[in-house]
Amino acid sequence: MDMTEYKDIVVYIETADKSPVKVGLEMLSPARKIAEKKGGKVRAVLIGDGIRTAAQKAAESGADEVILIESPEYEIFHLDRFANVMESVIKEVKPYAVFVGGTQDGKDLAPKLAARLKTGCASDVMDVKTEDGKTVYTCPLYGGTVLQDVVMETSVPQIAVLRSGAFKKSEETVKGTITEKNIPAADENIRLKIKDVVKEISETVNLEDAQVIVSGGRGMGSRENFELVKQLADLLGGVVGATRPAIEDGWISRVHQVGQSGKIVAPKLYIACGISGATQHVSGIMNSDYIVAINKDEDAPIFEVANIGIVGNAINVLPVMIEEIKKKKEAE
Repeated sequence: MDMTEYKDIVVYIETADKSPVKVGLEMLSPARKIAEKKGGKVRAVLIGDGIRTAAQKAAESGADEVILIESPEYEIFHLDRFANVMESVIKEVKPYAVFVGGTQDGKDLAPKLAARLKTGCASDVMDVKTEDGKTVYTCPLYGGTVLQDVVMETSVPQIAVLRSGAFKKSEETVKGTITEKNIPAADENIRLKIKDVVKEISETVNLEDAQVIVSGGRGMGSRENFELVKQLADLLGGVVGATRPAIEDGWISRVHQVGQSGKIVAPKLYIACGISGATQHVSGIMNSDYIVAINKDEDAPIFEVANIGIVGNAINVLPVMIEEIKKKKEAE
């Protein structure tokens, strides 16, 4: 198959509460790099209802064109309907690649599109680069212990699910255009019907967008000691994270879990308290700008990825940190 005619990159930008999700805007950055090498354009696709402001944000964040599909039928994510819309757009645009964010819905949408289009799909992509004219997708395996480079030799379009936090938002200042398209839902092709949507009542924890995260692990020892993690997070204006053992012991709810089976995060500052550094956890924090680790075991794996390591019991270290930060704040 001659792949030279396929130049554009399509980026599906998911919305939540009528705003673009973080990974949606992040994907515009690698899309720009690949599109420039191919001599093509970045075309963002937004599907929903009342999301024109989100489309404008995408147009200001690195997309050459934003394809906006608005209808009350698309207010709620529906796998069949959204797949139909994306398939229609892809067949019209004929892109070289399609980037989808690694959200819960994105992980459903991408493989369904790949199956329909009989093309390849790279999952949980942490890096995208060009080598010898080919696009290389780096994906973690075995909980992040192995990194695999994936090349789709003949697939067009190439579909890739990009990990949240793995890429920095584009600093692009060129404003793209917005093109509205009317694509009916075509309910005769729909096999799934959503009868009701029930919003789970739980605390809202936005780990993905947090600038500061303070996480606690098994080394905190008890629910009472875990309160120190919360105190430090509050003091720094951050969010509380946790490892699986801390959650399984009932010290904090599961929505705070960071790691391979929790949230993949990329804050400016990540403070790991009493966390040994199991691969499953470390793979979820690798894109943090700065990591501070506190652990009494000087051989703990967490120190291998930390920018600063403090060898000591977090239960003793945290009260000192909290006190010193309070003094500094008062002095200001």
